Amino acid sequence: MKKVILTGIKQMEVVEAPVPEIKNDTDVLIKMSVVGVCGSDIHYYDTGRIGSQVVEYPFAVGHEGAGIVAAVGSAVKSVKVGDRIAVEPSIACGECDQCKTGRENTCRNNLFLGCPGQIEGNLQEYLIMPESQCLKLEDHMTADDGANSEPLAIGLYANKIAQLDKDATIGILGFGPIGMSVMLMAQSLGFSKFYVSEKIQERAAIAEKAGALQVFNPNNENVTHSLSEKEPLLLDAVFECCGQQEALDTAFEIVKPGGKIIIVGIPEFDEWTFKADVARRKEITIIHCRRQNHCAEETLQLIADGKVNPAQMVTHRFSLEQSKAAFDLVSNYEDGVMKAMIDFNA
Repeated sequence: MKKVILTGIKQMEVVEAPVPEIKNDTDVLIKMSVVGVCGSDIHYYDTGRIGSQVVEYPFAVGHEGAGIVAAVGSAVKSVKVGDRIAVEPSIACGECDQCKTGRENTCRNNLFLGCPGQIEGNLQEYLIMPESQCLKLEDHMTADDGANSEPLAIGLYANKIAQLDKDATIGILGFGPIGMSVMLMAQSLGFSKFYVSEKIQERAAIAEKAGALQVFNPNNENVTHSLSEKEPLLLDAVFECCGQQEALDTAFEIVKPGGKIIIVGIPEFDEWTFKADVARRKEITIIHCRRQNHCAEETLQLIADGKVNPAQMVTHRFSLEQSKAAFDLVSNYEDGVMKAMIDFNA
């Protein structure tokens, strides 16, 4: 089979590898259909690390994916050969203190697709995953729906941990796939008041089309000044979705006293900073969002029911052999890219 591996900083190759074999009775062999290029994949591609997680080359990335069941272990019951599935990339142990309290997303023994030191990613033609990680798609759903359910589930989880009233006025700083996921899932939950900050014109246009009240460009205007003219009392909550210090600084300025800042973006640096005086005087609640927790199935159901449309996220498609071009496009924010998909059938 063909497999895409990182071989160095901004270096990637397509290589031949053996098809993985079923070893456990709960294993599922998946023939991959699509893989979405995620921002965390780009961190590994650009810098070789996310915080303490450092790539040892060669290594395969990729975790947003969907495929077709090619073979199953003897004990598998929930899926069968030929079923179309979304791949849930995070495998929790189920035994640690975090899992036992319902926090599988912070499992102490977590294994995550495409994460250094854990499991190689799904940017390969065939993949083995436990039955528990294979979520069946309804007949009318597309492979893209399945792959994009992963970032959308993060958006749903971010909204859930924010615990906002339905009339909340919300800011989204950075309207890439995660920022868009936050807004789409918030809309599915009944929220309707969104302000967006985004530097890329094409993404700003997508935000407006998706329902943002107004989109600000921090390259051309003072977001705090422009936002406060629209909302003098400022915002109930701000989602930081781009992993940039300047965005977090803006979040502290535009959130109202007693408001919440939800950090969803992954920074390339090691330490966030903020003004203690502002945080204390406003009594701001800061919430970190770690992937998703118990939101994958609900997200797929929202998609199946037509309450969320992932199709509007996808802007570019590439074949497996064109993976490096896809990663370069996303890394350089070229051509107004929102979500690039690697299509194994292209």
